[in-house]
Amino acid sequence: MSKLIIGITGASGSIYAMRLVEILLKQGHQIHLVATDNGRNVFQSETEKSIDSLTDDLPSEYMSNITIYNNSDLFAPISSGSFQTDGMVVIPCSMSTLGEIAAASSKNLLGRAADVCLKEKRRLVLVPRETPLNIIHMKNMLTLSEAGTVILPASPGFYQKPRTLDDLVDFIVSRVLDSLGIQNDLYNRWR
Repeated sequence: MSKLIIGITGASGSIYAMRLVEILLKQGHQIHLVATDNGRNVFQSETEKSIDSLTDDLPSEYMSNITIYNNSDLFAPISSGSFQTDGMVVIPCSMSTLGEIAAASSKNLLGRAADVCLKEKRRLVLVPRETPLNIIHMKNMLTLSEAGTVILPASPGFYQKPRTLDDLVDFIVSRVLDSLGIQNDLYNRWR
């Protein structure tokens, strides 16, 4: 199974992170999670759960597969390239964090972990949730794309005929899993 870093920032869309963590844990993947302060606040506001209680609704056997870090802990294992991972997803990714990653400005653990993925040539998937975009946002996304980052906007498709909010969320989470090379059947694929 994969060992993945999940970053959560202050952009709206915490439901995407919650569902991604749930699916990865159920599949037996190991998660190293870090959230910005605003990510924690938005997560609490949108889900009425704290980051630290993210797995409370899941069976207890999943608890051993998740480690949650403080964003100010630059001594955490995920800040080093010698700590082997299969990649990182920042979901949702604020434009502020995206800009910091594009500038290689590692002033916190989330930014440092993303920078490590880039320098070590590991998968980095950013799920921005912002609209409209300005030219600086687009230039930052281009910079990151040229460096090998997958930019996966939280823009669900409708060809699968979604009937619920969960269907829309699963579409994005499925695309993230696809970008990581992780098999899933969260939605009906285009035929």
